[in-house]
Amino acid sequence: MSETTNATNAQNGAVKNGAAQKSDVVIDVKNLRKSFGGNEVLKGINCQVHAGEVISIIGPSGAGKSTFLRCLNGLDTPSSGSIVVLGDDIADPKTNIDKTREHIGMVFQHFNLFPNMTVAENITLAPTLIKKVPADKARARALELLRMVGLEEKADANPESLSGGQKQRVAIARSLAMDPQIMLFDEATSALDPEMVGDVLQVIRDLADKGMTMLLVTHEMAFAREVSTRVIFTDAGVIEEEGTPEQVFGNPQSPRLRSFLSKVL
Repeated sequence: MSETTNATNAQNGAVKNGAAQKSDVVIDVKNLRKSFGGNEVLKGINCQVHAGEVISIIGPSGAGKSTFLRCLNGLDTPSSGSIVVLGDDIADPKTNIDKTREHIGMVFQHFNLFPNMTVAENITLAPTLIKKVPADKARARALELLRMVGLEEKADANPESLSGGQKQRVAIARSLAMDPQIMLFDEATSALDPEMVGDVLQVIRDLADKGMTMLLVTHEMAFAREVSTRVIFTDAGVIEEEGTPEQVFGNPQSPRLRSFLSKVL
């Protein structure tokens, strides 16, 4: 076996054991294509994500941003290509996608909280059912996470009594309860009133400061510039340009990106 193969196996083993280092590739996407009927939404995406990166995905509506995230989490099945997440190719039908998904948290535009459960019950449901965490430990962890997002006093409240921003912070806490290695945010603030956006962005900012690997589909350009280690601009199903926030926002090379930024900045 070659030294390169040994190194790759060692890296994959470290990632799967939850010991990912900053240099580890935790997501490796090659020639990802996704069609819905005759509409090809993703047209050959190639992308690597390293542990600890915060990547903002920007672009016009219909560019394939949300579909890309949904493919990374196995919610949409790729038409072709490979998506290796934490050492497992989730595009391979033989992969146990549910097991891989335990390590990937996802926060959607709409909060998807269970209205018949309290806030704390929403957060403890998955750890107790899937990871078999004892109820008392799951409750303690839920309170810890609610404290982190500034909502500890809402533990026993009904989700319907919360504001949109509060619901989204609960949704983030619910995802974090599974102790994921990767967090995906699909336009997490676009359904919120403007005055509620700041609290949610602060939670994401705090996660970035703690080294959480994150991919964010966002329309918040100032936030993307501030928090990201890399920005990806997608258009018409391809990655048109990517680079540091300074490069993408300060010195865009693609005419399409320049046109897009002229309308959103």
